[in-house]
Amino acid sequence: MSELADIQREFAAHIREPDLHAAPAGIEDRRMKIYRELFYNNIEGFISSAFPILRKLYSDADWHLMVRDFVHRHQSQTPYFLEISEEFLAYIENERETQDCDPPFIFELARYEWAELALFVAEQEIPLDTFDCQASNGNLLDSIPVLSPLAWLMVFQYPVHKIGPSFQPQAPDQQPSCLVIYRNHQDKVCFLEVNMVTARLLELCDENPDRQGRDLLGQIATELKHSDPSVVIEGGAETLAQLHSLDIIVCLAGR
Repeated sequence: MSELADIQREFAAHIREPDLHAAPAGIEDRRMKIYRELFYNNIEGFISSAFPILRKLYSDADWHLMVRDFVHRHQSQTPYFLEISEEFLAYIENERETQDCDPPFIFELARYEWAELALFVAEQEIPLDTFDCQASNGNLLDSIPVLSPLAWLMVFQYPVHKIGPSFQPQAPDQQPSCLVIYRNHQDKVCFLEVNMVTARLLELCDENPDRQGRDLLGQIATELKHSDPSVVIEGGAETLAQLHSLDIIVCLAGR
């Protein structure tokens, strides 16, 4: 058993980093090549599919060096292929040694692209038994707006939703980008850029699943020290209607 375990460790080390670790003795290289290519190509394919924009920002050589380093360096905590993207994100955040080819926004862009995939494959569903404000002629202000489990508010220092080969900012924006990445009832993953006030409203919806919309908007008016809270509440009602129409929030009947 000890000899078999040694061979398995040698085998695994070789296919993870063949330049550093020799193949187990007695195995024909033609056969080992099949394992090396299958192993690497599967992982690289999943990563390229999960991070298509990031992939476009790298030359082939630099990209494959990064994926090779991930395969060699990172100890994944999951055996599932669909979770490789999350493991790659952890590698970028915690283990990658910054290279000249790395853009300054590498982690934020990767986090943004990961969120899109994570929401697409998420098992949660938008609750179907919630109060339909429109169908019931209800009032969003007097209902309880709840953040959908498939809507994630994310704040970035770089405008990650605009980044591509032709736009690669080298410094953070003066104002952060507040994005809601969400999956709607049609199972389509979308994003919505929101301002800081709307971001605060979504935070309150998430933190207070028992407070009515009017109450939450009143709190925002207080935080803003607005001279006329009714203006904030009126404008907030329109925002709630938009968020509800996009499936970012769902409503519970007011109590």
